[in-house]
This record gives sequence, C-alpha cells and structure tokens, in this order.
Amino acid sequence: MGKRSITRRQFMKSSAAGMAGIIYCPATNIVHTDNRKERKFAYRTLGKTGIKVPVIGMGILTAGSPALIEAALDAGITHFDSTAAQPQQMRNEEMIGKIMKERSRESIIYGTKIHLPQDYKTGLYEKTATEKEFTRKLDAALQCLQMDYVDILYHHMVSRRESAFYEPVMKAMEKAKKAGKARFLGITTHSNVPEAVHAAADSKFYEVVMASYNPRQKNWLEVKEAIARAAGAGLGVVAIKVIRGDVEKDQEPVNPRASLKWVLQDSNVHATIPGFSNFQEMNIDLSVMEDLSLNDAEMNDLKREDSNPGLFCQGCGQCLRYCRAELPIPDLMRAYMYSYGYRQPALAHSLLASLKLPHKVCDECSSCTVVCLNGWNVKEKIRDIVRLKGVPTSLIA
Repeated sequence: MGKRSITRRQFMKSSAAGMAGIIYCPATNIVHTDNRKERKFAYRTLGKTGIKVPVIGMGILTAGSPALIEAALDAGITHFDSTAAQPQQMRNEEMIGKIMKERSRESIIYGTKIHLPQDYKTGLYEKTATEKEFTRKLDAALQCLQMDYVDILYHHMVSRRESAFYEPVMKAMEKAKKAGKARFLGITTHSNVPEAVHAAADSKFYEVVMASYNPRQKNWLEVKEAIARAAGAGLGVVAIKVIRGDVEKDQEPVNPRASLKWVLQDSNVHATIPGFSNFQEMNIDLSVMEDLSLNDAEMNDLKREDSNPGLFCQGCGQCLRYCRAELPIPDLMRAYMYSYGYRQPALAHSLLASLKLPHKVCDECSSCTVVCLNGWNVKEKIRDIVRLKGVPTSLIA
C-alpha cells in the first residue's frame, strides 16, 4: 500500500510536464455560467485518427433525458458513445438518434460498441459469435441511431488477447469500414485490461482503445504502462470507469472531479466518456474541463477513497474459480453497480435478464466459497440484486 501511494504521488507530480500537450480552445457552442463567464475547454486528439475532442465526452448508458443530451450538445460536448446490446441501451440509441437528426452530423463524434456472446469464465467467444451476427447488430444500431455511419466502431468487452484477434469480428469490422459504416475501428476492455490494451497495440488493426482506468484499480500502474504503449503506437485512448456513483448508500460519496482529473493527468489519455445522468453531474464535468489541475482537497479525497473499494469490480475473475455454482459474478456485480451506484435499476434489470442464471441463485450452497479481491460479501450482493429479476419491467423506472 505504501509503495503504491508513493508511486501515485510521484505520478501526479510528474504529470505536469505532460499537461503541456493539452490544447485549450473555446467550445464549439459557448455556454455561460451564472456570471456569464465564457468557458474554454481542454481538447486532445485521438491518436492518428486526427479526431480532436473535448477531454470529457458523454457516455449514453444511463441518460434517459433528451433535454440533458441537448444541453450537453449546446454546452460544447461533441463526443458521444453508446452500446448496442441490452434493450435499455438500444432505447437510448433511438433517443439520441432523434436528437442528432437535428444537428450537423459532421459536428458530432459518435461511437458505438458491439458485443457478441462470450464464455464469461474464459473470456473467449462462443460459436454464436459470428461475422454475420456482428454485422446484424451494427446495422440495427445504425438504424436506431438513424445514422449512415459511426465515427468509431468498437469491438466490445475484450479481456483476452485471443479475443482481440478473433477473426469473425475483425472481418466484420473491416467490411464495415470499407462499406462506409465506420470511420475508425476500436476495442474496449473492462477486465484483464493490460493484456487487452497490449493486444490492441500489437494488432496494427485497431485505431482506438477504450479501457477502464481509475485510481481504485489495484493494477493501475500496469494499466498506465499499457496505455502509454498504445498511445505511443498511435492509438487514440479513451478512459472509462473513471468512477462516478461508485459507493454504497451508507458510504461517503466519491469526488468525481478528483477522479476525472486524476485520469486526465495522464497525457496518454486523450478522452473520457463518463455517463452523467443529470444536470449537476454534467456541470461538474464541464467545470473539470476548464481546469484539469488537482488541488490539495482533491488530492486528499483521492487518498481517502483509495482504501475504499466502493462498487468498482476489479474484473480479475478470481471469483469465478471459487464459485461452485459457476455464476457470472462480475456481471452480477456490474448489475449491482448499475442499480445502487448509477441508480439505474432498469439497466440492471436488462442485464440480469440477459444472463443465464439458475432458477434459484445462491440458495443451494450452505456456505459461500468465493474469495473477492475487494473483500466483498459476494453472496450478500448477489442475493440482493437478483431480487430485481423477478420484478416486471413495467414497474421499474
């Protein structure tokens, strides 16, 4: 712990030199604070793609308000991202498609993520993960978005080197780019992040990498090194899971400004796409882009939060080796985070419905043998969140 804390402090101090590479320029659409002060945001370029974006964009994961997306656009946010997967997420794509129709397509950078069935224990693809299925999902996403193309098409949730090089997906992506359905190709990773990021850099195929990166990762130094290599190879780097809504209801909330700034101290990170879901969160993100420097209070908040695992699953897969019922525990922990951290029970319900869960969950074992790197009572969390599966969709807000 001591060694890691010292290294992080050194990282924060040394990052000042890297900040010189940031470009500050006015937002496309100027917004005014209460005192009518003009805002200027930090911009970076996504590697060799040449795409210049504000360092903070918007992930369309939990936003259910057209007014919020309109406000983000009016504020100068131009980088958006969504996932073509669960019904809740597809409804979000339909919503944003209607909004974007009223805007100049060239003024917006939009990315979508396509996920195919994987064996959750190995991270490798199942037989149903075909080139045809990838293309079908992409076409469905484009239809929902009412777009002819996306700027970045992502191969979603890669955790193994073998999966990064999975030929059916790569063929589908290559054909999509040639057909004009995507300008650039990317890869996303939430677990086993260093291996996936290194694979993206080695591939000479992917042009953008989207990776979990935050100060609560126990292997954050390895992630930082992998990201540096990817950026050095010319890939655009987008950070996700930067931390927001990441604590239990009885815990002191995290400081989102501090978490965002911590990630953006790394000049190899070109953008982040946090999923803000209300105007207060949006305004926090806008204020961060005006000043990326960490103040003393924010540094202290990071140190305080460092010892609290919150709701961030490390994605290490250790739990899978111990679970006698072979449950998809990382996915269940993600559903728990959606419900209690993001306050999005509909998204959690949609994820639970997609999992192959037994009729009774965590009822057969007299004692739980799962060991969690975060020290969580996994059985307790699972039994809590699976209750949501039995609630009719019509009753979930």
